Amino acid sequence: METIGYLLAILAVLTGTAFSIIGIIGMLRLPDALARLHATGKVSTFGVILLLVAAAIALPGVWGKALVMIALLAIAGPVVSHALGSAAYRLGIPMKRAVRDDLADEQMQG
Repeated sequence: METIGYLLAILAVLTGTAFSIIGIIGMLRLPDALARLHATGKVSTFGVILLLVAAAIALPGVWGKALVMIALLAIAGPVVSHALGSAAYRLGIPMKRAVRDDLADEQMQG
């Protein structure tokens, strides 16, 4: 049974690392700040959560701490990405190949 736990932990580490690497590649390759936020915000959050799951599987005494950290990361990750995206938009950082801008109408009315 212990071997199955370690195999699951190794699988979670490899998957979490793959998500983190994809986030880094997205950060380097995507054209503008908002697209980069999507890559780093979504993908890296999954990567870190999977690494925390792997740590909790490998070290059974840390389940409580891991669950608290996962909950905080799941709550704070989208909020931070939204705040950074909003700040980038308000600073006027241009978007590449923007199809439409839903916030431009809101700013004209307000």
